Amino acid sequence: MKRLLFTICGLLFLWGEADARRLTLVDAIRMAQAYSPEAQAAEHTYRAAYWSYRSFRANYLPEVNLVSSPYLNRQINRVTQPDGTELFIRQNQLITDVGLQISQNVWFTGGNLFVQTSTQRMDELGSNLTSYNSLPVTVGYQQSLFGYNSLKWDRRIEPVRFREAKKTYAETLELIASKTCELFFALATAQANLDIARSNYASADTLYRYARGRYNIGSITENEMLQLEVNRLNEETNMMKARIEVEDAMLTFRSFLGIREETEIEVMEGDSVPQFEVPLGEALEQAYRNSPDPDTYRRLKLESRSALAQARASRGLKADLYLQFGLSQTADRLKDSWRDPLDQQYVSLSLVVPILDWGRGRGKVRVAKSNVALVETQTEQGMNDFELNVRKMVRQFNLQARQVEVAARTDETARRRYEVALRLYLMGKSTVLDLNAAISEKDTARRNRIEAMKTYWTLYYGLRSMTQYDFERGCPITDNLPEI
Repeated sequence: MKRLLFTICGLLFLWGEADARRLTLVDAIRMAQAYSPEAQAAEHTYRAAYWSYRSFRANYLPEVNLVSSPYLNRQINRVTQPDGTELFIRQNQLITDVGLQISQNVWFTGGNLFVQTSTQRMDELGSNLTSYNSLPVTVGYQQSLFGYNSLKWDRRIEPVRFREAKKTYAETLELIASKTCELFFALATAQANLDIARSNYASADTLYRYARGRYNIGSITENEMLQLEVNRLNEETNMMKARIEVEDAMLTFRSFLGIREETEIEVMEGDSVPQFEVPLGEALEQAYRNSPDPDTYRRLKLESRSALAQARASRGLKADLYLQFGLSQTADRLKDSWRDPLDQQYVSLSLVVPILDWGRGRGKVRVAKSNVALVETQTEQGMNDFELNVRKMVRQFNLQARQVEVAARTDETARRRYEVALRLYLMGKSTVLDLNAAISEKDTARRNRIEAMKTYWTLYYGLRSMTQYDFERGCPITDNLPEI
């Protein structure tokens, strides 16, 4: 359902009216999380992790196979005779067989238990001789006694890996939202600079025309009139630069959102931000619970210990056990081969005892031990840095809402001061330097307000990505993930 809503929003955005589209920050984030190349890549990565986990789970379920390996043998082979002698005899045989096998991996031992039934037919071509060999039931088990048990280690590692992948997908979506904020407000800043440049050019042009009239009647000096002309030329240059800045920012924004059409975008940055504080203790608790970083470090430790277990297993005694018990019978007719079956047993034990390997096995074990110690150190440092980043992010976010409020008040005050300075200059009660100072403060205050909004929303979604928690609504972000 959420995917459908994103699609509808995208269609309305792309194929709406022909003029510039007005886009809010919320709309931009929804489009980025649904259509941007980064979102598509994150979705495919998570989907691959999901099917990898499904494949891992299937290793612990029974497997049913229908097996057959027919072959034709028409060649001269060396055949042992009843008296022990060997002769080269021409053979002309057709062997066909079919069997049904059910197998089950045993994860705590690493072995494989299987049950099968099969029938084999042998035809002596040219002599019309046919015989059958049937195995009504066979039970077997194979096991590496001292080897590396991959089933046991995968059972520990793969659930952590999948949980990490799911959290990483949610984190990536929030990081996409954070990057969207940066590009959104970069375009907002560029458009604000263009508005400022247009307004300043119009004002500078009006003041220059007004100054020429005053200069002709001798009420202002030539130096002041030339200063106003320089201001007008500078503002015209600023306006051209601002147009280029808007085009560059819009191209980058459209590319990030996955919009290929030449669509003019007008961003609406808004005037307010949510007013709430994030408790540090709750942020740390949610970060440890929901962030993929703890699972990443946990997986790295498990993988290093798995590599150590594998190195130790490859160093010492190796033994493979194979057991098979069942019933078997042979006859010239198929139905007779299933009557009065005889029991059969087969047991095999293979041993490999290393005597001299010139320290190769010991070296692998020591390397694996060193890697375990290294991962432990990196994990401890990584978790310390992770907690430090959460603390820093929470502290900055809780202060940023106040900075947005101060920046908004400064913007309003600077705008009013400019209006007063303009009136005073037109009345001849202030100099052009005072007017230029008021213009500069007005423009700086507007840019600072947009920058404060950008910092707030970047911190807002950055904190969501680190904690995977929506503190404004009080719920985990993973509850609202789009369906894969």
